[in-house]
Amino acid sequence: MGNDLKAEKPYITIDGYRVEDKFSGLDDSIKIEMLRKMYQIRHFENETEQFIIRGMIHGTCHLYTGEEATAVGAIYAINDDDYITSTHRGHGHCIAKGADLNIMMAELLGKRTGYCKGKGGSMHIADVDSGNLGANGVVGGSIGIATGAALTCKMKRNGKIVVCFFGDGAANQGIFHGSINMASIWDLPIIYLCENNVYGMSTPVKEAFNIEKISDRKYAYGIEGLTIDGNNLVEVFNTVSHFNGECRVGRGPVLIESLTYRWRGHSKSDAQVYRTREETKQWVGKDPIERYKKILIDQKILIEKEDRDLEKEVISQIKEAAKFARESPFPEPSEVEDDVYA
Repeated sequence: MGNDLKAEKPYITIDGYRVEDKFSGLDDSIKIEMLRKMYQIRHFENETEQFIIRGMIHGTCHLYTGEEATAVGAIYAINDDDYITSTHRGHGHCIAKGADLNIMMAELLGKRTGYCKGKGGSMHIADVDSGNLGANGVVGGSIGIATGAALTCKMKRNGKIVVCFFGDGAANQGIFHGSINMASIWDLPIIYLCENNVYGMSTPVKEAFNIEKISDRKYAYGIEGLTIDGNNLVEVFNTVSHFNGECRVGRGPVLIESLTYRWRGHSKSDAQVYRTREETKQWVGKDPIERYKKILIDQKILIEKEDRDLEKEVISQIKEAAKFARESPFPEPSEVEDDVYA
């Protein structure tokens, strides 16, 4: 009789919600692949920073360094054919969703071989084939797009959901309130994922909100919501996995606030006079990659030599992407009006 009983699933509590620990049941190869994605984001941004220093990336650029766990944990918790929308700080989301690093780097350098043929650049990079509906240079600009995509999913009954990434600054835009209200009324299959990285440009979150948690805005719209440790990949993965299931059966939307921190300035021109080195050092001590790597090593999924080899492999891959981008041609001047619809 005992053999007929199913083993009870492991559950954990995150900000008052009881969620299944789906991470523990993942194949080890997937757990290692998530570490690879985090390394790809980190070293892609390191290489991008060097291009910025050398003046090879025109226009502004926002690095995702230090926030890797949120993008990877969330995107690995949904299906490959689900949709995401991104932000002006969107390189991490694009990589986690499966972008080709060569094509992505070419786009940042304005090359013809890029995803948007060099016309989108850092803030408007997109990979529609992988379900990435695009980054957006307008603060909060993708929230309406994501809500429309979720409405489309519901009307077509295609079983897909949308993860809408946005920053703490976007949570004070009108599009945030209007979109979430609409999604709540129509029970849309969407996860609004706020990456709270402490500063909206140079304004501290504590000076821009009169509430303890951004996720508390759930009460105004009658939806579920919670605040999580955005530098803990396992927590991000399990939380998004849980609400992925909820949204897919008509119990959406949900508002998740992911607490994280950007190691670099708001953009390439940011002097960072509004924060101290001590503060940044404290957050660097919460490095999401080091934290996740420790989990894998402690669980004997990975040994340190394998980790070093994995990181070296990623660095080589990024160098190849940089080479591809440098050697790619710029768009022809005669193509300036191609693919322009407004």
